[in-house]
Order: sequence, then structure tokens, then C-alpha cells
Amino acid sequence: MPPPLAPWALELTFVSGFFELLGGVGLLFSRTRRLAAFGLMALLVAVYPANIFMVLEPSRFAVPVWVLWLRLPLQFLMLWGLWRIASVKKV
Repeated sequence: MPPPLAPWALELTFVSGFFELLGGVGLLFSRTRRLAAFGLMALLVAVYPANIFMVLEPSRFAVPVWVLWLRLPLQFLMLWGLWRIASVKKV
């Protein structure tokens, strides 16, 4: 969830979720896999500040604090995996 200072916080959450799903579907097909991986990497970078906000303000969210903390380094692991997918050369 984006910080409350962000205009349209709820709408931004739905839009990012839509593109997350779209990127996930894009990873399934070889024609769109590379573009989807780059798009998902951009999305992970874009939502990282919101995830930091959630760690700093855990009382605002109905998520265990340990999950919020675990999510931060996991995003780097996901970025690495997406980079590997995007770097595969087509044969």
C-alpha cells in the first residue's frame, strides 16, 4: 500500500496489482517473457518505497511485522530471478 501522502493510494495498489498479474502471465510465453521480466523488475523498484513505508508504519497494516521485514530482501531475490529470465538469449 502506498503511503497516505500518495494521491490515489488505493487506486495505485489496484493498478500495480493488475500489472503484476499481467507480467506474471507474460512470463508464461516465450514471445513476451523478456518484456514481462523487465516490466516486473520496474514494478518491483517502483513499489519498494511503499514496502519500506509499511515496515516503518506496521501498525497501519494487518500484516505481521516479520512478513513486512522479510518482504524487503525477497524483492532483491525476485529482481535477480527476473534479471536471469530477461537475460536468457532466444535460440
